[in-house]
Amino acid sequence: MKIVITGGAGFIGSNIHTTLSPDNEILIVDNFSTGSKCNIPENASTLCKDINDLKPSDLDGYEIVIHCAALARVQPSIKDPLLYNKNNVDGTLNLLECCRIAGIRRVVYSSSSSVYGDTNNFPTPETESTKPLSPYALQKLIGEEYCRLYSQLYGLETVCLRYFNVYGENMPLKGAYRTVIGIFQDLKKQDKPLTITNDGTQRRDFTYVKDVVKANILAMTNPNVGNGEIFNIGNGNNYSVNEIAAAFGRPVEFIGNVIEPKITLADNSKAKKILGWKTTQDVLEWIVNNAI
Repeated sequence: MKIVITGGAGFIGSNIHTTLSPDNEILIVDNFSTGSKCNIPENASTLCKDINDLKPSDLDGYEIVIHCAALARVQPSIKDPLLYNKNNVDGTLNLLECCRIAGIRRVVYSSSSSVYGDTNNFPTPETESTKPLSPYALQKLIGEEYCRLYSQLYGLETVCLRYFNVYGENMPLKGAYRTVIGIFQDLKKQDKPLTITNDGTQRRDFTYVKDVVKANILAMTNPNVGNGEIFNIGNGNNYSVNEIAAAFGRPVEFIGNVIEPKITLADNSKAKKILGWKTTQDVLEWIVNNAI
């Protein structure tokens, strides 16, 4: 296959690139604002370009686009909603329009469980109402709706994957785009206390990046989807932030409060049934074997 990975130098995109068969012809599109060239092979075919500047001609001859490019994380989007909207909404719309004109067959869109907001329905199915609590969450939801419309109006096949808290190899350990496990891993290396927002009892569905990669590959190839279907990509269990901190065996420091859901927990039965997806890794086991 001829595949484009937007954000291919980032955490999830680079893992997709390294996992795909070398028989595929792959183009990485990344502006390297947050992604790292260290995450991809030196000989990888790369287009250094922002998705807002992408042209249909850049995609000529390709069949599939895996759309991972985004400005991620909730709290930074609250601080700078206009910048995030430009990247996550305008950029996604521009990409879809380029795909339509270039004759791309299918787009796999990286969405987020943050679209559910602070739901009380656990495990949370894809049919749960969406109540975004941040610009980032709302922008991901808008991207889903654009995917659905492009399938309905233009016949562009789209599949939307709602990721729950992803961790694993190549996750950022520095900067604003770190997740809690990346933050803890970095603080442990520095021999510092682990910093926790709120009271640490908030629970998260931590999902291994290689399982997320497999979901993308299944969504890319499954002949029975393509009409904007939405799938939860979560492990189907959860742990508190305090439990994650305890696995690192370090003292903790509570540093204040932020707006965030109390619990995330995926109902992943739809992905298992339709995509044939399954999870392979428990986060506490991964931390013991890889992060400490």
